[in-house]
Amino acid sequence: MLDKRDFYINGKWVAPAAANDFDVINPSNEEACATISLGDQADTDAAVAAARAAFPAWSQTSKAERTAKLEKLLEVYKARAEEMAQAISLEMGAPQNLARANQVGAGTWHMGGFMNAFKNFEFDRPLGDHAPTERTLYEPIGVVAHITPWNWPMNQIILKVIPALATGCTMVLKPSEIAPLSGHLFAEMIDEAGFPAGVFNLVNGDGPGVGSQLSSHPEVDMVSFTGSTRAGISISKAAADTMKRVSLELGGKGSNIIFADATAEAVTNGVGRCFRNTGQSCNAPSRMLVERSRYAEAVEQATAAANATHVGPASEEGGHIGPVVSKMQYDKIQGLIQKGIDDGGRLTAGGLGRPDGLNRGYYVRPTVFADVTNDMTIYHEEIFGPVLAIMPFDDEEHAIAIANDTPYGLTNYIQTEDDAKRVRVARRLRSGMVETNGNGFAQGSPFGGYKQSGNGREGGVFGLEEFCEIKAVSGWAAE
Repeated sequence: MLDKRDFYINGKWVAPAAANDFDVINPSNEEACATISLGDQADTDAAVAAARAAFPAWSQTSKAERTAKLEKLLEVYKARAEEMAQAISLEMGAPQNLARANQVGAGTWHMGGFMNAFKNFEFDRPLGDHAPTERTLYEPIGVVAHITPWNWPMNQIILKVIPALATGCTMVLKPSEIAPLSGHLFAEMIDEAGFPAGVFNLVNGDGPGVGSQLSSHPEVDMVSFTGSTRAGISISKAAADTMKRVSLELGGKGSNIIFADATAEAVTNGVGRCFRNTGQSCNAPSRMLVERSRYAEAVEQATAAANATHVGPASEEGGHIGPVVSKMQYDKIQGLIQKGIDDGGRLTAGGLGRPDGLNRGYYVRPTVFADVTNDMTIYHEEIFGPVLAIMPFDDEEHAIAIANDTPYGLTNYIQTEDDAKRVRVARRLRSGMVETNGNGFAQGSPFGGYKQSGNGREGGVFGLEEFCEIKAVSGWAAE
């Protein structure tokens, strides 16, 4: 079993201040695969102090110096990509193909996007021709606490750590205690890339412990958090006493609006997109809205797609889906499937229990509910598993009303061959992102949501600006 008890503080691997062992469980077989330590206040204080001490020097380094370090980190990340894929697969159940191409690949993708955006990022900007002696300065906000989730570990660590480093911030990372191995490996990469001591620190811990300590810490200037809306609310409250900036990327309940003129593959592709990463994505299109004239056919297609979805261990190669991350998550999903049945949803695929042939591991049957209505729990609540809810709509106005009838507002999806309709509907959907006709977002696109899906934006220039304070200076003289 792997021993990952040490924390990375002030450029060194150090033992925790007090022993507090925590087993990391392999969700494919329910067996412990590693041991970490959960930090306490002394560990949090030490990491924050190291970041605070490193901030004056790191914040004043040149753009060229920071770029060189980031380029080295990208080189190390690519060289150790297979190690990272295996760590992610082991800790959270991503199958081999998904771990390599999507989980690790997301990190490479976003690093490249930040590097491209950083080339043209200006820290000193003129206000305008009307004010030739005034400048607007973008300066690093200070010490940042990054609190990241288990579902897309490298995607979220990279989206936070890289722009914070680029803009001159120092930081403490608390990865999810459920899936901490990838974060530990990333800290090794930071060390190998040669970042100065204290610029990046890692302390493992849970939300009520290290997470709360970082959120309320007077020497932390900003918290960047990705996770549940419930936890985001708690972090916001904890941070309020010190008036620190809080950037939140939270839950979602995305709608996939399929108009009658959508392509033949729209439904099947929508099911695959919902089930990707075993449904454990905040931007999953978990509600499928289908124009009534095509509804019966869509239910049949979605049912067939779910029944054809193979579930298996993360250690296997192939295009299957793996287990969900933990027993807690498995039990929650089972409870919501039961609630869907009790509330009157028409179960057309999947249901309770594990798939046939899998009696150990946190495996969920790919599940489809048809005829879902707005008085059902599964209509409103984020399930975070391979469970799709389908419902009909009558016209454009009806589809928009259903899509917006949620406390969330992260990502919505539109499928139609009518260009004018696609743009028209996209403008009216209350979400931070709208993906249309399967066209993915480009490098540097802003990721984030409306309403209870959070605030702030990650990725590209938007992500860089997220970690900056803005200062106005008058009477600027040429240097």
